[in-house]
Amino acid sequence: MTDDFGQHAGINEAALRLASAGRIGGMGCLVGGPAWRRGAQALRGLPQGAVDVGLHLDFTEFPLVSGFRGRWSALVLACLARRADAAAIRREIRAQLSAFEHEMGRAPAFVDGHRHVHQLPVIRDELMRELAPRYGGTALWVRSTRRPPAAAGGVGMKAMCIEWLGNRGMESLALRNGFRQNRHLLGIYGFSGGAEGYGALLRGWLRIAQDGDLLMSHPSAGAGSDSIHAARMAEYSVLSRPDFGAWMDEQRLELMPLSRILGAPG
Repeated sequence: MTDDFGQHAGINEAALRLASAGRIGGMGCLVGGPAWRRGAQALRGLPQGAVDVGLHLDFTEFPLVSGFRGRWSALVLACLARRADAAAIRREIRAQLSAFEHEMGRAPAFVDGHRHVHQLPVIRDELMRELAPRYGGTALWVRSTRRPPAAAGGVGMKAMCIEWLGNRGMESLALRNGFRQNRHLLGIYGFSGGAEGYGALLRGWLRIAQDGDLLMSHPSAGAGSDSIHAARMAEYSVLSRPDFGAWMDEQRLELMPLSRILGAPG
């Protein structure tokens, strides 16, 4: 799946092209992003159920009502110390869910977090307090950042740090409130290595993928100015290659929206 839909037109274009080609099963949306509203028009035209379209909950890039913009480290520290303003966080969560519903005319298929903020203490608590009465009993799922087992290659320092930031608490809350999650999170790397390096990583992730795993990506098909733009372009070039399908076939993998996998019997 792709993250950051709505950040700029190049990211939107990449996600829509990859969705049309059957290369992704979902996309997470930044509802405060400059390209969100125009992108949402295109999303509404996708066949129902073709991809999961969800909320990429964001507090530091394009927040709607809170004052956390540009303060990711400060937000993380405040949350880990449980000193973050819970009321302000709840207002931001509510505003972003409502913004998604307003543009899409439906609930998000899932909720995750920009830079994985959804799993932080305080944020995860307020998120569940909002999701449970609003979407309880629905098929909405919440991203887990659980890394693959060490034997399968899930020992990267970045993956360990992301999981440590709050996955155990997030999994406990999701289970308690009846929201399903992906098995493992794949796709974490240092945004370096170019297309060749990303291609090698992608084939490695496909080799260890299990049923219900989620592989995140951050592709872009056009100009952008953020710090990982070169990596975004490299990812898009790899994900759009003709031999991507052959890589999937080699591992006997089938790509589909996670909501369909989680909803399957057994």
